[in-house]
Amino acid sequence: MKVSFLTSEGDRVDAQGEPGDSLLRVAQAAGMPLEGTCEGQMACSTCHVVVDKEWFGQLPQASEEEEDMLDLAAGVRRTSRLSCQIVLTEELDGLTVSIPAESHDMSR
Repeated sequence: MKVSFLTSEGDRVDAQGEPGDSLLRVAQAAGMPLEGTCEGQMACSTCHVVVDKEWFGQLPQASEEEEDMLDLAAGVRRTSRLSCQIVLTEELDGLTVSIPAESHDMSR
């Protein structure tokens, strides 16, 4: 299944994932600057993405814990989510998300 990432420079990076993959892992495999410091444990906000508004309503609602972590993220918008909490399903084939300009992977 296809996932598209829009970079802060305006580039589009298409990646492939499988149902059950986390969006964070697909993003990292595609070279996106999402650190994911806590490895999906929702203890940071270094995997923050902005979901395209056409796709946002198709995602399960964010948990209270995820909302709390998003409060700490830079550049949050109405359709912001933590990519570690988005699990790909067949219904999300073609998902498009933007990488905030504030995102930096310090491990690189």
